[in-house]
Amino acid sequence: MKSRLDTLLGRVTMYRLMIVVLGAIAAIALVASALGQLFYTPLQLLLSLVVALVATGLSGWIFALLFRTRAHLESSVITGLLVFMVFLPTDAPSGLLLLALSGVVASASKYLLAIRGRHILNPVAAAAVVMTVTTLNLSGWWVANPVLLPFVAVGALIVLYRTRKLAMGLTFVVIATAIVTVRLVVLGQPVLDSLGLALGSFPIVFLAGFMLSEPLTLPPRRRQQLLVAAIVAVVFSIPYQFGPVYSSPEIALVVGNVVAFAFGQRRGIRLRFLGSRDLTPTSAAFDFEPLKPVRFRPGQYLELTLPHRGVDSRGSRRMFSITSPADDATRLSVGVKLAQPSSSFKRTLATLEPGTTVRSTWVGGDFLLPTDPGVPLVFAAGGIGITPFISQLAERARGVGRPVDVVLVYSVSSAEELAYADELVAAGIRVLVSAPDAPDDLPPGWEYLGPGRVTAETLGAAIPDLHGRRAYVSGPPGFVDHVAHEFRRAGVRALHRDAFAGY
Repeated sequence: MKSRLDTLLGRVTMYRLMIVVLGAIAAIALVASALGQLFYTPLQLLLSLVVALVATGLSGWIFALLFRTRAHLESSVITGLLVFMVFLPTDAPSGLLLLALSGVVASASKYLLAIRGRHILNPVAAAAVVMTVTTLNLSGWWVANPVLLPFVAVGALIVLYRTRKLAMGLTFVVIATAIVTVRLVVLGQPVLDSLGLALGSFPIVFLAGFMLSEPLTLPPRRRQQLLVAAIVAVVFSIPYQFGPVYSSPEIALVVGNVVAFAFGQRRGIRLRFLGSRDLTPTSAAFDFEPLKPVRFRPGQYLELTLPHRGVDSRGSRRMFSITSPADDATRLSVGVKLAQPSSSFKRTLATLEPGTTVRSTWVGGDFLLPTDPGVPLVFAAGGIGITPFISQLAERARGVGRPVDVVLVYSVSSAEELAYADELVAAGIRVLVSAPDAPDDLPPGWEYLGPGRVTAETLGAAIPDLHGRRAYVSGPPGFVDHVAHEFRRAGVRALHRDAFAGY
């Protein structure tokens, strides 16, 4: 069930998933308003929604022209939906004009509050701070109400699950809810009423699911994300006032954005395309030259942006594990599955001309090896899931100066799909191949594990000391879920996953 959900959600880009979820909440709000369950009328909601969408869409297009870049309509739609849900709905012409101005400010922040292509602040939070502090337009976060809470909670859960940010979202929700509930109890409210008021009338769940989780304003490491979530929760929950500045959800989020920016890659990454080379009949390696050094750790990934015409539902941004060594300042490589039918992104990638400059906005991930090189490891790769291990093995072999204690379980659909064979041979590790048919002429140290899906019994027989190894599993969600389960059955305790959603 979990792997099916992963596969289903992986077919949709985060931009379109956000639009669908936020659009559904907006539609439900209109129905609830028509039934008299919300304070605002359907006309106020509908006019505010249209104005927010038009203002952010049009201003986003204009700013893109001014900054000589391609407009991102889906991003503007998400911004418009969030502006609609953060600022108070109205049908007054002056109020609608200020709502439109709020949308313009949000669009402007994407270009003006950025350093070398990387956002500093969540655009809607930045707009809310500007408009509220200047008293031009007040943020009301009206979406936080008991009627919409169940739908907001389900939507937030979907978004956080898809982005693998459930722990971060839960950290924020638990801390913020606890502090707000205690505050209300101290003021004389019963405990259960205080808890219901905290969740139903404060934008805790909405903020966690739809704004705190924005990838471009998050730090790269999981523990950093949890720290940012805790900081935002505390600033969100404790009242204060300094002149015209007083406690609000948007200020709490902006504070978290600043902390996150200090942790992360504080500049956009520009890469010059060098060329590609076939790895297997359905995959290829793409090599880039960083125009400035890129800092990363083996096992991490980058988000590559390729604006192009005719963008399909998969979008213009994708994340790929880095396969080149971390100490190679002249080359940054990724391995990509190119099975047909291919997405518009991959078709564009496959037709890049050498010398073309592309951008990356993100380097991060926690799929990292232990710092102690003496820890015995077992890797499991499903198809193109081999990519994060290539950089890791190269670094570990150079650092240790001797063959590392690693066993790789490599599952492929056919022997022809064994990518990076030369690099794996050079690493000097034991490789167990799982494929429908036995490959011919396997390199020394490689063994055929058999056909079918690997099981705990198969793994235990092939790797007698399996229970004493730390396991790393990488590949499609279904493969990762299955192999992780079998590792657990075989007695493996320390296990790390890297699911390639969307492949």
